[in-house]
Amino acid sequence: MTESKFFPAVVVGVALVISALVFGLFYYSGQSVSSKDILSVTGSAKMRVTSDQVKLIIALVRPSTQQSLGAGYNAIAKDLALAKDFLKKEGVDSNMITEGTVAMNQMYKPNGDNNEYELRQVLTIQSTDVAKITDISKKVSSLASQGAIISVQSLEYYYSKLPDLRVSLLSDAIKDAKARAEKIAQGTGREVGNVQAASSGVVQVLPPDSVDVSDYGTYDTSSIDKDVMITVKASFRLK
Repeated sequence: MTESKFFPAVVVGVALVISALVFGLFYYSGQSVSSKDILSVTGSAKMRVTSDQVKLIIALVRPSTQQSLGAGYNAIAKDLALAKDFLKKEGVDSNMITEGTVAMNQMYKPNGDNNEYELRQVLTIQSTDVAKITDISKKVSSLASQGAIISVQSLEYYYSKLPDLRVSLLSDAIKDAKARAEKIAQGTGREVGNVQAASSGVVQVLPPDSVDVSDYGTYDTSSIDKDVMITVKASFRLK
């Protein structure tokens, strides 16, 4: 009786093992064939654009001591008036100017004399007239002849149509990826079919002819002309 129960159990057990092996082999074979039928490549697209927005930041700085803070504030106020008058004469509308508050920073020295301060104020000019603001940035230092302690803190250029350009470049990058895939497939005697999957990389806004890309994307603000580049990783079905 025990033998008769044992034999069917062994048969069932063996059958289950065989079924598992067959399924495993089938799954492995399917995966292997599937991977051979997919070709993944990276495509890219690039376009040169000209900045259509500019931001100029002008810094006014006055050194002071604790005893002469009042005089320091008066001096930086005069510098501010000179700077605003200069910008007005250069044709910059007041609505383009953002006036920052005066910041006071204590200057620490190794000898322990901490009685010196720096008063600092910035003016930010934002405009779509890139050429005009660029020219003005070169003239700011002329205010030094009138006694102002003033300098250009930064001059930054931006391109406002980047979102629209990104869509266009994505399409071009996929076309480039397909062209590369076709070249590779030709060597194997196969043809490229439909896109199975695609993922885009980050947008790179670079100085002209630069290759200094970043995994997290980069946005160059130092150049009026820029190269906008995007990459796409695409997988194609092979026929």
